Amino acid sequence: MKKITLGALVGVVGFLAFVELTSGFIQGYYTPMLSNIARHLDVHDADVNWLEGSQLMLSALVVPALAKLGDMVGHKRILLWSTAITALATLALPFTNSFALFLAAWTLQGVYVVWLPLEIALIWSRSRNMEDRSLVTARAAGILVAALELGAITGALLGGQLIDTLPIMTVLFVPGILVTICFFVILFGVKESPDQLGGRLDFVGLSLISLAILAFTGGLSLLRLNGAGDPIAWGVVLLGLLLVIPFARWELRHPDPLIDVRLFRSPALAPVFLTAALFGMSVLGAQAPLSTFLRTDPEVYGYGIGTSGFVTSLAIGFYLISMVIGALLYPRVARLLTPRLALVVAACLVGIGYLLFVPFHATYLQVVLNIMIAGIGSGALVAALPAAAAAAAPATQTGVATGLTNSTKTIGGAVASAIFGFALLHGISGGPEGGTAGSFSGYLTVWLVCSISAFVAAAALLFVVPKNAFQDHPVEKVAG
Repeated sequence: MKKITLGALVGVVGFLAFVELTSGFIQGYYTPMLSNIARHLDVHDADVNWLEGSQLMLSALVVPALAKLGDMVGHKRILLWSTAITALATLALPFTNSFALFLAAWTLQGVYVVWLPLEIALIWSRSRNMEDRSLVTARAAGILVAALELGAITGALLGGQLIDTLPIMTVLFVPGILVTICFFVILFGVKESPDQLGGRLDFVGLSLISLAILAFTGGLSLLRLNGAGDPIAWGVVLLGLLLVIPFARWELRHPDPLIDVRLFRSPALAPVFLTAALFGMSVLGAQAPLSTFLRTDPEVYGYGIGTSGFVTSLAIGFYLISMVIGALLYPRVARLLTPRLALVVAACLVGIGYLLFVPFHATYLQVVLNIMIAGIGSGALVAALPAAAAAAAPATQTGVATGLTNSTKTIGGAVASAIFGFALLHGISGGPEGGTAGSFSGYLTVWLVCSISAFVAAAALLFVVPKNAFQDHPVEKVAG
């Protein structure tokens, strides 16, 4: 068995750090300019949530299939395919001038969310001969997330600077170049995972879960458009939930299922998936509201900070720096407390950070301090959840398990995006008639939902997960 050294970690992570740097750049670059994109496309600030929600919906659809394909035909191969799709979609954004076309390209760009689960599966596979395999994976995940957040910081700062000085179509061209470079880095620099299971993809299961997700998220979109009193919208949401039943029955009978639903019975894995869904509400659903709140002019609307694009990117940069700190601290805290308690602490920090927004949101400093507290917990969770799933999953389903953390996270983000978009769009007040800012009551809803969901996740981790979960020799991995 090899011991954990810096050289061993670099050998495991390798060029994957650049992939996450690119992923972070994509996630950070657009955030300071979301209000500019809304003005360019002649839509309301609340409509920015359509971009977020549609990308999250696609992510929830493709991650299970791509993660399973990674286990079957090779994680590097699927990583390369997904990067090619992301590059094409990103390069298309500067050439679209309508909201519908921009939304289509933006949605397709969301394939990049499968990168981190595939990378964690690669790392888990390649670290099989090392001591403390789960700790190696956790530390490597911390390095990847640090690279991700470094990329997000760079992207946010550069995006905020460029949007104040250059035409928006020129600004939108930059990420496509970086993703294209990333494709060749993966092609020539990343080694394939040694274990490939082969087999055939469960297309029936994929179709059933796709219909369920489409119906569920489509119903949420109808609720946002038509209001909470629309019975048709609620019916579509219910249909999406009910479609999970035939999917689960099919998967239980299938010899090589797309998603082994028995994983959701695991005392160790089920709370991880629940935590990922609840965490997704803040880390994914709250990004656009944070940016638009910072950009809202308090002299016109009576709330907001009124920052420029670059100053907005600085606030986002502080948030991302705190995520780097959280990601790098997690392995140390996990060794001191146990991984389970470290996850509990991280979720509580997210809850506290967003709860502080309710009384403290009047100044730039208050907003930055709040998001940095939440950011430390968020960074730890981004790094820890895929690693925890890999440690608790069966050896043949690491890709599926890590992919499920992302799928449940994106579903949580999609739900939150619909809720937040509805809350921000309705009850607009405090500004001139026809104003484009979201309502203050909507922002309160965003902060409270993010806080409550994080505390619920912490409670699930504390009271449901076995005490020795996510370590190298858990007592029970999957109940079945």
